[in-house]
Amino acid sequence: MTQHEKIKHTIEEFLTRMGIAFEEVSLVEGQDQLAFVIKSSESHLLIGSRGAHISALNHLIKRIAGKQLESTDQPLNFYVDINDYHDKLTREIKNKAHILAERARSFKTNVEMEPMSSYERMIVHTFFENIKDIETESTGVGSQRRIVLKYVSTDEGEKF
Repeated sequence: MTQHEKIKHTIEEFLTRMGIAFEEVSLVEGQDQLAFVIKSSESHLLIGSRGAHISALNHLIKRIAGKQLESTDQPLNFYVDINDYHDKLTREIKNKAHILAERARSFKTNVEMEPMSSYERMIVHTFFENIKDIETESTGVGSQRRIVLKYVSTDEGEKF
């Protein structure tokens, strides 16, 4: 049994023991990471409010898989997604960030985003990594932590 098959089996066993109905767990290879996508009619239970449950599920599955696969030297670089929630969330965050960055450029000012989880903030920081006229900075504390998109005047004004 390969490492991926073991992780998939772990997810299926976890869901079964929780009593969560699911149609399938499929492996999707992305650019940076592997995704194990769960198709389920009970996605609301697995995702939770603002993605709290899916975040906890990811943590638990990675811990369990890490214990089971201790003998392998390969790092576990995967995430668990439910009904493509992760991909939809990532697209929404990037779209919002793009719109707010255009606002920052138009008005040549800083624009503050709504509070986000650390993972969501990481998506935004990464999105603007190579954009020269927009800098990102996290501000605030705890659940009120957010990103400020800062317009930086450049001659090149690289766009995305």
